[in-house]
Amino acid sequence: MNFRKLDVYQVAVRFLPLAVAIADSLPPRHAGLADQLRRASLSIPLNIAEGSGKSTGPDQRRFFAMARGSAMESAAILDACTALALIEQPRAEEADQLLLSTVRMLSKMCRAQ
Repeated sequence: MNFRKLDVYQVAVRFLPLAVAIADSLPPRHAGLADQLRRASLSIPLNIAEGSGKSTGPDQRRFFAMARGSAMESAAILDACTALALIEQPRAEEADQLLLSTVRMLSKMCRAQ
């Protein structure tokens, strides 16, 4: 299972518990936002793993692009949470840095494969 050795996968897995903790801290009236963050954050490592198991470049790129899209969706959710004053700035910045790193690596992988 070589995907576990990928830096991008490891960063995505580091982001996941942070995203879930943020989602769990959201007020009940924002349950939809919390659910969307949980699903998008989980989608990142899942698509990286699935893409790394594909045998052709186009198949790999498609899954890496989906992972990148989920990372960007997660960032937009965090922006919404910040705009609504639902999360503290340091926590949002930590999550944003992990996502930025993930998106950069996935962008390179989409071009290189």
